[in-house]
Amino acid sequence: MTDSFDFGDAVMLYDERDRQYLLHLRPDGTFQFHHGSVTHAEIVGMTNGASIESTGGARLIALRPRLADFVLKMKRGAQVVYPKDTGAILVYGDIHLGAVVVEAGTGSGALTMALTRAVGPTGRVVSVERREDHAGHAHKAIARFFGEIPAQLDLRVGSVEEAIAEVSPDRVVLDVPEPWHAVEVAAAHLQPGGVFTAYLPTVPQLESLHEALDGTGSFHDAQTFEILIRDWNIKGRSVRPSHQMVGHTGFITTARRIIARPG
Repeated sequence: MTDSFDFGDAVMLYDERDRQYLLHLRPDGTFQFHHGSVTHAEIVGMTNGASIESTGGARLIALRPRLADFVLKMKRGAQVVYPKDTGAILVYGDIHLGAVVVEAGTGSGALTMALTRAVGPTGRVVSVERREDHAGHAHKAIARFFGEIPAQLDLRVGSVEEAIAEVSPDRVVLDVPEPWHAVEVAAAHLQPGGVFTAYLPTVPQLESLHEALDGTGSFHDAQTFEILIRDWNIKGRSVRPSHQMVGHTGFITTARRIIARPG
């Protein structure tokens, strides 16, 4: 089966210096850059991974964007969770096919898209955002990436505490400034053995979160870590680490819900 582009699709174009350009194909669209232009209609029908020549004679490679590409290039409302942290959240938060996840806040939708793909059509993601403007922006970004809002995704504006109490999920994933406010309701409604995950930027926030987790007596194996990533430049015999790296972006905390002992 040939994977070819159509109007409405997201496309990542790479120029001869590997600069990246994210497009959403429209019947009236034209991509313009310093080496000419290409109409969107010319890209439609091309095979994923094929090349096209601009009016200025430059070669462009057309590829479907990976989720990481889309997140880093898409228009943002709120700050996104970076791909390096998203991968760790999915693995250590144990987000799996068929899982029922409550997430907050939706933000720009980056983590929401990863959670939605991970649970698959047999799972469910309820993503809650307090701000209507952020929720509206995320709705558009998610629809652009998937082509529509997936059936397993429930986007809401409101309180994550109410969503946790209603859904009684397998997993809770929080990217909010004060996740400790949701700890008590998670202790009562997160499924036994379920995983509570929070993403926070500062140490004082971590202290408040761990204090809340410990105070319930309903969470075990609470751990916090961060992910650092450094690219390497490899050109022939020249192999060296990049002079820049993506350092601290946020702390990831996970904990397991247990049955609290009386007293």
